[in-house]
Amino acid sequence: MAIAGGPAGPWPRIHDPARWYDARVFDLGTAWWSIVARTAVVYIVVLAGLRLTGKRQIGQMAPFDLVLILLIANAVQNAMVGADTSLPGGLIAAVALLLLNLVVSRVNQAVPIFQKLTEGSPVVLVSDGRVVEAALRREGIDEVELEEAIREHAVRGLDEVELAVLEVDGSISVVPKDRNVIRTRRRFHRAQRHG
Repeated sequence: MAIAGGPAGPWPRIHDPARWYDARVFDLGTAWWSIVARTAVVYIVVLAGLRLTGKRQIGQMAPFDLVLILLIANAVQNAMVGADTSLPGGLIAAVALLLLNLVVSRVNQAVPIFQKLTEGSPVVLVSDGRVVEAALRREGIDEVELEEAIREHAVRGLDEVELAVLEVDGSISVVPKDRNVIRTRRRFHRAQRHG
């Protein structure tokens, strides 16, 4: 029994499994070791590139940061699998990425120097109410973002910040000054102006 189109039509016979098999789906077009090697190189280059462009959490990314990551993902796909469009080729690349990520994670935990290379170290952005301009420029953070992070920590302004640090995960930690000290200084300044 044939599906619409008859024996000579475009549809394959149900009882003929060879007609359902498409070699392009299952046959590797590139050697498996080549896919693994390409994937490893792409992983290392993208990791280094993201590390050099600064630290930000996904939630803190500007729209252009997200677009960049999506375009990089699309751009490196062919670099990882070459001309291969098979299912096993894609699965090999995915497994290679997962294993590479696991290895980097484990090496980070075991070797502090490697962790500093891949994740960096905390960076002081504000010290005793004064912005460290060089650190802001180096990390690609503008003062508007910094002030927003300070407000998220329920601190009114820079003069109330003892310390603000860009952590390795991209978040900004804020340590407020002792509020009693701030009030005392304000009263002192007010008394000087009126006296």
